[in-house]
This record gives sequence, structure tokens and C-alpha cells, in this order.
Amino acid sequence: MITILNLKKSFGETVACDIPSFTVNKGDLLGLVGNNGAGKTTLFRMMLDLLRPDEGSVTIDGIVPSQSEDWKQFTGAYIDEGFLIDYLTPEEYFDFIGKISGIGPDIIVRRLSDYERFAGGEVFGQKKLIRNLSAGNKQKVGIISALIRHPRLVVLDEPFNFLDPSSQNILKHLLVDYRRATGATIIVSSHNLQHTIEISTRIALLEKGKILKDLPNENESAKEELTAYFDVNESSEHPQS
Repeated sequence: MITILNLKKSFGETVACDIPSFTVNKGDLLGLVGNNGAGKTTLFRMMLDLLRPDEGSVTIDGIVPSQSEDWKQFTGAYIDEGFLIDYLTPEEYFDFIGKISGIGPDIIVRRLSDYERFAGGEVFGQKKLIRNLSAGNKQKVGIISALIRHPRLVVLDEPFNFLDPSSQNILKHLLVDYRRATGATIIVSSHNLQHTIEISTRIALLEKGKILKDLPNENESAKEELTAYFDVNESSEHPQS
């Protein structure tokens, strides 16, 4: 589904990405984990042609994003609230997505019903502009907007941010069920290690722009190794006096 070759990006002296080779397979639910500054968002932005690499390439189903926009037809992504049109209401925004995607308003309305539990009575029918929603509800709008076109590739950066515990749990089930129902490839980054372990079929550990580990995660098999890694690194960053 996604092939990365010799991908490099630096900001001054800081290496944000240095990945010689990595492949995301069709149907993976890939979790990207790493500490702050690991390069997760930089990697996503290069995948989505929002940031040009210094070297190397990303291809999505054989398409180089910087050379063709065909990948956008089957990709849904949410990185941050900059993706939103905040002077619209959520319903107006979803309708806009439908229009530019060739999806009729009746279909959009039917699909929104699948997300009512996740929306939690705080997003639909509130007659509020997106800019006036809480951070958590903006996050819900962004996630729903990434899924509503039924894409076969979904990219979500820190989707559990700003969500209350109930909404986080609903989102976990939502992503797992979406992949099971559609066969979609889903890539999720998160600081929440437990959530990532619970939903992912595969986990990549990214630190200082490099993929240090690429772990299968059948029945949460990556949990022990990842927990040990982050416990060691957290301890080393906070030595006792």
C-alpha cells in the first residue's frame, strides 16, 4: 500500500526522518509510537504531500503524491485542526466533503448516523461553528471527516488527543470495526501506548526520525517489548539525584 525508500528530512541540525526502507501492507492497522520529537507528524506530512522530503520517496499504491493527486480519491486523513474549515458548522463541513467527493447529501446523512455514538450528542445538530467547538469535539469532526468517504487508506495523527475516556474507547472500537468491515489500511500515531497496542495489528517504534522496531502485534504480542523500551527510556531521562 505504502512504500518508503531512503526518506530523509532535517530541520537545521535536527534529523526528523531517516528511513532507508519501510512498507505498509494493505490491510495493516499500523500504530506509530515514539516520544516527543520522534518524527511521527513529519512522516505523515511527507506521506500526504504537505512537506517535501530532502531525499527519497513515498509511494501510495504506486502513486508518488507530489506527482499526482489520484491518491486523494481513496485517502482520508486528519492531522490537526488546520484540516478543518472552521467557519462552517460540522454538518456544512461534512456536506462540503460530500460535494467535492461526488457523494450526495442523502448518503452523507446516512453515513453520519454511523458516528452518532462517537459524536456523543455534542457535534451534530448543535448549530455551532467548528471554531466554537471544544478541542475534543473539533477532534471528533476531523476524525469523522477522514472516515466519512469510506477511504481505503486512513491516516490519523494523535486521534486520541483531547477526547474524554469514553470517546477514546468508542474510537478504538470504531477504527477496529472500520478496518474489519472495509479491509482498509489504517495508520495511527499516538502517545497513548496502551490504546495503540490494543488496536494495532503491527507497531512501528519511531525515535529521532528512525524506525527502531517493526513489531507484529497479534494478541498484543508487542506489549512487553514496547513497555520495557519506554520504561527504560523514561527512567534514563529522569535519573535520580
